[in-house]
Amino acid sequence: MSRERYEDWLDERDAEAYGHADNPELDPYEINFLPAYRKGRGPRAPFVNRYGVVIGDHLYASPESPLEQWSKDTDPSVMAGDDWVHPYKDIGFLTADNRAVFEEGAAVQAGILLHPDKDAGYASDPPSSGKP
Repeated sequence: MSRERYEDWLDERDAEAYGHADNPELDPYEINFLPAYRKGRGPRAPFVNRYGVVIGDHLYASPESPLEQWSKDTDPSVMAGDDWVHPYKDIGFLTADNRAVFEEGAAVQAGILLHPDKDAGYASDPPSSGKP
């Protein structure tokens, strides 16, 4: 299936399932955030990040994206950070756990992403006085 045909199929699927397609007000990847999570969240419409890639338009291949120009010399960290995540339209919001947190106010389940032998939060720990 060609990319264009696939994108048409996605639009048709979204229109059939949700009654709309790629409308910033009624988006299939957007959940019903509680008011506490909407305030100061950022733009609802797609935006262009500092690399010239449109974020939030559902077209995950972009000629400007490092993914489309990847080589052995590409530093993966260029795709880290808020420049790559839309504040409202991220497919990750559709998981049951995220919906429970953002739509129902459920407490975040602690420990699910922890590595028992690694301290990933060491940089956020207060400095030690050196005393036990």
